[in-house]
Amino acid sequence: MSEAVSIEVGGMTCTGCSDRVKNALEEITGVHSAEVSHESGMAIIQHDNVSRDSMASSILSIGYTVDGKGEEFNWRDSSVWKQSAHNTKWCLVGCSIGDFGTIAAFQFVFTDSGWTPMMIMALAMFNGIMTSIALETVILSAQMALKEAFRVAVGMSLISMISMEAAMNIVDLVLTGGAKLTWWVIIPMFIAGFLTPWPYNYWRLKKYGVACH
Repeated sequence: MSEAVSIEVGGMTCTGCSDRVKNALEEITGVHSAEVSHESGMAIIQHDNVSRDSMASSILSIGYTVDGKGEEFNWRDSSVWKQSAHNTKWCLVGCSIGDFGTIAAFQFVFTDSGWTPMMIMALAMFNGIMTSIALETVILSAQMALKEAFRVAVGMSLISMISMEAAMNIVDLVLTGGAKLTWWVIIPMFIAGFLTPWPYNYWRLKKYGVACH
């Protein structure tokens, strides 16, 4: 006979999060359906003889908390590494648009601006963060209202974006001697920009379940 159980789920901030929890629960044999809301922070599961511990373990394994408690942190979760890589990739795309666009503008258009490389890079980092937030808002707007999408995008980790921007611009400065784009420097910039915040994004997702891509 089917029965229902309610579980408090923490760390969900958007419909993408609630969909991940719903899918994880419905993959369990014996679970018929799961209604999950990031707004209420609750999951209501219809099931046949499935232990609450099994359902809780499934939720914990994808980075969310159950009844205020999370899974013991470790660096061995391949699914979280994969998800955090996906998150980092989209952040990198957004940051690169503003960053590279700014450097290219001063390199090819405003060539006599009088700006120093450090000034250009500071503006490039700022613009990179702004375009990353804009891109994230567009991506999330397919899942939620535009206002909520912007709120979630602004709530992304500034530590991740700043470290990404700093890594890319330091590589550019070291390899070219200034704020310049050449065909051979872009790939090292991408690699540094991706690898630098990736472990932090894993930690943030694994420990707090904070990710909405």
